[in-house]
Formats: sequence, C-alpha cells, structure tokens
Amino acid sequence: MILSDPPLLPVLSSDCSRCSGLCCVLLPFSGSDGFGVTKSGGTPCAHLTGSDACGIHATLRRDGWVGCTRFECFGAGQHVTQVTYGGASWRDQADLGEMAAVLSVVRSLHEMLLHLGTAGDRAPGSVPDGLVEEILVLDRADPVTLLTADVDDLYSRVGATLADASARVRPASADDLAHADLAGHDLRGRDLSGASLRGATLIRTDLRGLDLRDTDVLGADLRDADVRGADLSTTLFLTQPQVNAATGDSTTVLPEGLDVPGHW
Repeated sequence: MILSDPPLLPVLSSDCSRCSGLCCVLLPFSGSDGFGVTKSGGTPCAHLTGSDACGIHATLRRDGWVGCTRFECFGAGQHVTQVTYGGASWRDQADLGEMAAVLSVVRSLHEMLLHLGTAGDRAPGSVPDGLVEEILVLDRADPVTLLTADVDDLYSRVGATLADASARVRPASADDLAHADLAGHDLRGRDLSGASLRGATLIRTDLRGLDLRDTDVLGADLRDADVRGADLSTTLFLTQPQVNAATGDSTTVLPEGLDVPGHW
C-alpha cells in the first residue's frame, strides 16, 4: 500500500557544500586502499579545513588519495547533516560513533533508492507499491529510529526487486557471470551485452570497446577496470563510485545522470 503524502525524494548525489565533512571525519581510512594515511573512524582527516572542506581536493589523485576520488555518499552526507541532525556539524556531537552509524544507514537507504529508481524506469511494474515510500519515511527519521530499523529486511526486499527488474530487462540467453572472479582478464571480443556481472570482481579487467548495454553490474568491483570505448549507456545499476573507480576516456559512453570523472 502506498503511504499518503510521502516525503520528497532526497538528492542522491553528494553536495559537499551542504555537508560538514562527515566522510572525512567519521569513516576509517586505510593507506593500502588508496588513501594517503591510515586513520580510525571519528578522527578528522589532517587535510580537513576549519570550514569542513578538503584542503587538497584539486590534487587528491596526485597526492595519493585515489580512495577519496572513488567515494560517493549518494547524498547521505548532506542529508545527515541537514535533516537527521538539523544542521548540526560533527563538531557539535558528543557521540561520533552514533553519527557514523547513522551515515552508514542513510547511505545504504539512498543507494537502495537510486537502484529502485533504475528498476522502475527500466522495468515498469517491478517495484512493489509502498517500498520506495517506506524507505523515504525511514530516511527522514531520527537517529534512534534509523539505527534500530530492520535494514537487513529492506536489503532483502530491495534485492529481490532488483533481481526481478534485471531479469525482465536482460535476455535469458545472456551470460551469467555473477560473482565471478575476472580480475585482470581480457574480455575484449566477448559478448557481454545483457550479461549478469552482479558482484563480479573486475579489478583491472580489460573491457575496452565492449557493448555493455543492459549488463547488470550491481555490486561489481570495477577498480581500474578499463572501459575505454565501452558502451555503458544502459548498463544496469551502475553507480558513480564504480565509474570513479574505473579507467575510461572520452569514448566511454555513460548512462544519463552519471558524471565523467576528472581523471579520465
């Protein structure tokens, strides 16, 4: 059942100007994962300025902070700052652990909303009535409600919805490579249009020039995957962090709404 008068859909992309640097403070970093240093959650990054901006934003990759350029909060940062905590900064909080947990939950909710939007657009009728509205109501809840909600149940229901939408869009005869370890493989010349690459490991995989339209990449690891010249225009469930992590160029075709990374 659709809830009456549901909240408006939040912005599902980051707006650092309306955040208070939450990812730079609340999240842990590991030097081995592409960050300049290793730090624990709740510790402000040394490059965070007094105005909660990144002091090396323009040179992150050059300075060894490629992990930051891959990250996207799906709008959770500004939402937690402006809505959940009513405009209060992390500097005003006594319990940064709570705020970090809230950020994680809201980021998950926003990613679910993003994928449900794709499912609804690509496979009309696949999203059950009331599911989006249920997430929207929870998204605007207080910290205690967010942290005690059964997000695992939501994950399960959203996951089933996305699987159904994917099956409606992709041809039944397409390759099923879900969760396959394809790291470093050269897949050029292989027909992957409409294939399932859900949860696949595609680190440094050569995908140059491939037709990846209607290919399902939900949760696939695209770090340093070479997508130069590839057609990703209708790739299913492709996200900005996946694009940011990949290697592309001016000949890579992205879905509408995704930005071309500055390092391409």
